[in-house]
Amino acid sequence: MMLLERGEINQTKLISYCGLNLRKHKEILEELEKKKLIEKDIVPWGNKTITNYKISSKGLDFCKLILEPYENMFPRVKKGEEKNNVN
Repeated sequence: MMLLERGEINQTKLISYCGLNLRKHKEILEELEKKKLIEKDIVPWGNKTITNYKISSKGLDFCKLILEPYENMFPRVKKGEEKNNVN
């Protein structure tokens, strides 16, 4: 859902936005990529690389078929509440 909402983002931001730990949860990204729900792009940046992810067409279909109806039935934020409301 995060990739659907934000488009292509790098691995660090994706893990952070989802509240995960890269060492503990990298397998999740690998599994999603293996199932072709997301696509990975490795970009050279100086002497390092940046790993970007984006949702694939199969992942988009999955979101529309499974995740969107689930989110409508069980929203993370109730109607009338703001997503960034911390109070």
